[in-house]
Amino acid sequence: MELTSAPAKKVVVLDYGFGNVRSAERALARAGAEVEITRDYDRAMNADGLLVPGVGAFAACMEGLKSVRGDWIVGRRLAGGRPVMGICVGMQILFARGIEHGVEAEGLDEWPGTVGPLKADVVPHMGWNTVEAPPGSQLFAGLDADARYYFVHSYAVHDWSLETGNPAMRAPMVTWATHGERFVAAVENGALWATQFHPEKSGDAGSQLLTNWIETL
Repeated sequence: MELTSAPAKKVVVLDYGFGNVRSAERALARAGAEVEITRDYDRAMNADGLLVPGVGAFAACMEGLKSVRGDWIVGRRLAGGRPVMGICVGMQILFARGIEHGVEAEGLDEWPGTVGPLKADVVPHMGWNTVEAPPGSQLFAGLDADARYYFVHSYAVHDWSLETGNPAMRAPMVTWATHGERFVAAVENGALWATQFHPEKSGDAGSQLLTNWIETL
């Protein structure tokens, strides 16, 4: 009897003008996904997984996202329990608000919290750093505690306040990192996962992390 392998999971990289979409596409393909870069509403809605990249300023990213109905896409997918992953500013805009240069902008408000300036001797935080992943993390499964990931950012979330309030539901899993001060480096919360660092630029560790996400789709 001939065995057939399962079809590759289909992942859309949302193209809204504010992300390294080609790097993300290559990294996801290496991790075993069938990848498409698009801003098409229906294709983004129907993919097994949606990746939301992000570089630049919080407010500009939000404007770009709304211009392609990305806010609707993310909200509708999550309402149906369909996986979404944010990267870098693509993670930051999932929070309630961002403050850059004294200007406050509204985020997607999937999580409470404010993205604010990172207080450290050297900013931006640019380069390799370790993280503190919680026990039982699916995102960091199979990765050593001393694995390093590539960060490029000047802003971060410094507090986490969301709890499920329901003992039957799995509590969000929050991973932390430190650069001058402690900040949120990754979140696993039901169908919504995100990283402050760039897994697509994080070598073998980043590839394993993306494989872990794809395997949950």
